[in-house]
Amino acid sequence: MELLKGKKINLRPLEPEDLEFLYNAENDGNYWKVSGTQTPFSKYLLKNYIENSHQDIYEAKQLRLIIETSDSRTPVGMIDLFDFEPQHKRAGIGLLILSEYQNQGFASESISMLVSYAHHYLGLHQVFANIGLDNQTSIHLFEKHNFTKTGIKKDWILYNGSYFDEAVYQRILTTKNEQ
Repeated sequence: MELLKGKKINLRPLEPEDLEFLYNAENDGNYWKVSGTQTPFSKYLLKNYIENSHQDIYEAKQLRLIIETSDSRTPVGMIDLFDFEPQHKRAGIGLLILSEYQNQGFASESISMLVSYAHHYLGLHQVFANIGLDNQTSIHLFEKHNFTKTGIKKDWILYNGSYFDEAVYQRILTTKNEQ
């Protein structure tokens, strides 16, 4: 996969040089509630993950991209396609922007670029996002990109001894005439 270039950011595949960035992001407990992480990741495990990240999305059923600034090439986050179902032409979107880079338009541009890629290059019919109801920033972001809340999973996330509801947001990318 080649680099996806935007105005403020680029989306690119994982590189060996991303090990420290990935290690710090994955092991930051502030993000564990939204990522579902329960235990820290070792550098060894993440190194192996990066080494195997070259797998095609049809084989791995997921795609993780680094979000980097287009000018300085500084990594600011990650965006994923996960639960890729080629038979049903759908995938989930996961997004993480490091706290120091939030509210600068990186998340919005990343979603636009990945949705376009999913539609035009992978031929997906729909994408979805699972968002905690207490995460109003993400809800607003995905609604801004024409995702619609289609359901609520009650007491879905157990975090620090409490249960939280999670909403499913979907965006249909093709019309019946385009299928």
